[in-house]
Amino acid sequence: MLKKHLLVLAVLASIGSISLAQADEPVDTRWYAAPFGTFLKTGGDRNSHDGWGGGLAIGKMLDKHFNVEVKGIYQTATGYNDWRDPTRQNVGGSWDIAGATADVQYFLSRNAFSPYTVIGLGGITTDVPGRSGVGFIGEAGAGFTYELLDNLLVRSDVRYRYNQNFNANLQQGTNEFHDMVVNVGVVLPFGPKPKAEEPVAPAPEPVAVVDCSTLDSDNDGINDCIDKCPGTLAGSKVDATGCPISLELKGVNFKYDSAQLTENAQYILDGVAQNLINYPLKNELEVDGHTSSEGSNAYNLKLSQKRSLSVANYLASKGVTNKLHAKGYGESKPVADNRTEQGREQNRRVELIWIGN
Repeated sequence: MLKKHLLVLAVLASIGSISLAQADEPVDTRWYAAPFGTFLKTGGDRNSHDGWGGGLAIGKMLDKHFNVEVKGIYQTATGYNDWRDPTRQNVGGSWDIAGATADVQYFLSRNAFSPYTVIGLGGITTDVPGRSGVGFIGEAGAGFTYELLDNLLVRSDVRYRYNQNFNANLQQGTNEFHDMVVNVGVVLPFGPKPKAEEPVAPAPEPVAVVDCSTLDSDNDGINDCIDKCPGTLAGSKVDATGCPISLELKGVNFKYDSAQLTENAQYILDGVAQNLINYPLKNELEVDGHTSSEGSNAYNLKLSQKRSLSVANYLASKGVTNKLHAKGYGESKPVADNRTEQGREQNRRVELIWIGN
């Protein structure tokens, strides 16, 4: 039972998907011409052989299900027996049928292979040796079309035909005839087949164009248009192209009259080391040590050398791969007045110098 339910669900899903696919297709409402050939299977009431014929239909597709058309026909069946003259039996005469019908076709679907049902009503003239009559016909049947090209379809259907010739008396005892017709032909639609519109991609949203001359991503005072060394370490002095020249290691202090780094100095150098590791420029660096003017010049020169070496060794121990050169300058390069405590404090400093910039 479960398998049956699953099968039903699968069939319904497939029908639904087909319906959705058809819903996306544009409706074909073209006019068309449809020439065809016919095999006429006569009923016993005609007392004749089967016959052949053909015709031409002009029609229009109305929507996804309906076609209407007007069809002209000509058919003939040999072996007419003249019932009024018993001496003229099977004399080689024929039933010659000509007329027209108006047909309505209902298509179950519009695909490459499209089955349909059809009904038609019309009038005919029937000629037999020595007589003729006007009659009514009604047809009902089923068939299919198969699309070979956008403007060429093969079509075939089988129809039951009812023919009432009223009082023409073309055959003894009846004016009603029951035949079967088999039509085979082609459908030639006029004009191009409507196509589904290609989905239009949404226009891309405009991307704001940023003026690099107004940006300074690393805050070094050089705009991004001309900055050849982006990501400069904060606080660095740079040249006209944004490449670093020097960086004062503010807060890197030592214990009194010693080259031993304070804990706060080590903390600051940890951050400097990580920045140097991340910075893509791997120039050689000079670690410059400076002192104030207190004490003798010779002593200060030795102390500044020891302190610069202490900083270089600490940075190397933290993974800095730049080649480091320690150099002490003592009190020879003051940046402030040594006569004030504030000035002397500014002169006690350690700097990084990018060699080559």
